[in-house]
Amino acid sequence: MTIEGTQSKLFCYRHPDRETLLRCNRCEKPICTSCATLTPTGYRCVECVRSQQKVFDTAKWIDYPLSMLIAFVFAFIGAYFASFLGFFTVFIGPIFGMLIAEVVRRVINKRRSKKLFIWVTAAAIFGSLPYILFNLFDIAFSSGSGSGMFFSGMFPLLWRGVYTFLVASTLYYRLSGIRV
Repeated sequence: MTIEGTQSKLFCYRHPDRETLLRCNRCEKPICTSCATLTPTGYRCVECVRSQQKVFDTAKWIDYPLSMLIAFVFAFIGAYFASFLGFFTVFIGPIFGMLIAEVVRRVINKRRSKKLFIWVTAAAIFGSLPYILFNLFDIAFSSGSGSGMFFSGMFPLLWRGVYTFLVASTLYYRLSGIRV
């Protein structure tokens, strides 16, 4: 406000051509609606949000190998049973993904990292990969070359592939903190 009671115009600090009335509630910089991020305490600018996110990267170095080992072992065990469950793999896959996510969270004491969920998801994919590769090898080099042998080998491969996709997507969703 100026002395005469007229309001001076504010322009976004990142977009000088955009007039705005918003300010960052932390650093008081003027921000436009495309630069503003709504937080529980008000609107913040991009730099303040980035600096705040760095504070929440609390994972220790041991969390990475430990969580990856857990995801690998659980996914390996689940992939073994996926071919026997058939259609029920559609229901069991997400449950296994949630189970892995919760075990990982408890073991690492709910510490967070920007990349931890990606590494855990990759470990789960690699955990179910040996059975998929075994099925592919079995189909490719089976002694019976009949079409019945080919199709009977495809079903376990199909269900293990579905299992891998469902576990990986559930893990990624649960550990990355995506909000729908």
